[in-house]
Amino acid sequence: MNFDDVLSRIGGFGKFQKTLYVWICLPQILLAFHMLVSVFTGAVPPHLCRAAWPPAARPGPNLSFSLSVGPDASPDLSCAAPDTLPGVRLNRSATLALTEGSASRGCRGGWDFSKEVFQSTVATEWNLVCDNAKLNNIGSSIYMLGLLVGAVLFGALADKYGRRIIILIGLAVQATFGVGAAFAPNFYVYVLLRFVVGTTISAVIMNVFVLGTEWTGRKQRMLAGIITDYFFGFGYILLAGVAYFIRDWRKLQLAISAPGFLFIFYIWVLPKSARWLMAKQRKKEAMDLIRKAAIANGRPLAADFELCQEHKDLKDKAEENKYSVIDLVRTPKMRKQSLILFYLWFVNVLVYYGLSLNISDFGINIYLTQLIFGLVEMPARTITLFTLNRSRRISMFSFIAVGGLACLLTIFIPDELSVLRTVLAMIGKFGITASLSIVYVYSAEIFPTVVRQNGIGMSSMCARAGGVIAPVIYLLRSYSKGAPMVIFGLCPLLGAGLSLLLPETANKPLPDTIQDVERGMSSVDTEKMQEIHFQPCPRNSDVII
Repeated sequence: MNFDDVLSRIGGFGKFQKTLYVWICLPQILLAFHMLVSVFTGAVPPHLCRAAWPPAARPGPNLSFSLSVGPDASPDLSCAAPDTLPGVRLNRSATLALTEGSASRGCRGGWDFSKEVFQSTVATEWNLVCDNAKLNNIGSSIYMLGLLVGAVLFGALADKYGRRIIILIGLAVQATFGVGAAFAPNFYVYVLLRFVVGTTISAVIMNVFVLGTEWTGRKQRMLAGIITDYFFGFGYILLAGVAYFIRDWRKLQLAISAPGFLFIFYIWVLPKSARWLMAKQRKKEAMDLIRKAAIANGRPLAADFELCQEHKDLKDKAEENKYSVIDLVRTPKMRKQSLILFYLWFVNVLVYYGLSLNISDFGINIYLTQLIFGLVEMPARTITLFTLNRSRRISMFSFIAVGGLACLLTIFIPDELSVLRTVLAMIGKFGITASLSIVYVYSAEIFPTVVRQNGIGMSSMCARAGGVIAPVIYLLRSYSKGAPMVIFGLCPLLGAGLSLLLPETANKPLPDTIQDVERGMSSVDTEKMQEIHFQPCPRNSDVII
């Protein structure tokens, strides 16, 4: 038997796996909080320079003034001192009309921020507007850089030390530094603490996915990505409610971080990966876990059932061959598939966070938009359950193409039709969310066991590069307002074309070696390989490799 056959025998998705998925899914809620909280903690409310306002005429906390602008005055006044602009007259009778983002022109006394929506944000506390506005985007990019660093660092560590220990370390560090960010004394310390939190996001999100995949049977393994994604989507929705009731950024940061300490009980309940233990030649530990899973699933193994070692020559060869990320691009077929998957991860995350972190651009209430975008994730993930079993490749192509086309169409919608623009953005979010769910499953099935964690780690690194770039792309609005959405439209369309070059993996066995990928895995190939490479156990007929 290969390991997939073992899982079929003991139950590919029995009580043991269902319990495991409970432990895998719960942290996803907090991961969504950390990933998207900057939508609220980094928000920039309407603001005016307070330096030159006379005390009697200074705007209150809700900035209930209007500005009447003469023919020679700039229309963009949120960064300008009133006495520096010709033709400006104050009027108490109307609502403030202003736009954001111009360069500072003489504001030396700070800003008055509207408190109609937010009591406090990172931007209001540290004046991240006007000349300092770019720091907000840079801070988001540095956080995403943390995810990239975490993908590289913890991907390699997980292959060496195991998925479980890295998950436990990631959860502990995430809670500690997340709480620390709520008490940051300045913006730079805050960004540093968020950077560390970002590294732990990759540690957890990659390894819970791989752990679930490696314990799940062939027919049910697509659930490893989809089920956990549901809980991420639930966290997306729940964040809108939490942020609505907690409008001070420090309290909000504390509220999403402190519950992470509850995961300390994972030390006793989270299992190791038996497949990883077998790859590391830790036969006894793997056998103990397999027996435990079999009993939990109500399908106990015979008393004399045991793990058998591979043929000695193959074992020696495996020990001599130390796989690395270089092996992902060393051979022709593996190289082509790896590079395509790297790009698909990059573009999916680029567009996903490009849309998710800039919901204020669509002209609708920020809490409502967050809720809608979160709700869209549920049907997007659900529909993949019905399409993935038919074809991974066609599903990938279809959804990423829909996401790209919808984003591209938004550039033709005028600003006054904000509802229509939001609907198109929702369709784009729908397609990209479904595509992102699929690429997790697809990648785990294409990368062979010997480099699977390296492959997922490198893919995640490419994805995080997309996350780093996403906030920066919005700086292109100063040159062309539609530029970000053009990029978010064209890049997925290219990915759709490339996805057609990948192999179909639906209901196929997982490849274990790079040679499996090069020759093309099939059930016939698998049977032949077993006949050639594996010897039966001398004491019984049950063989596990």
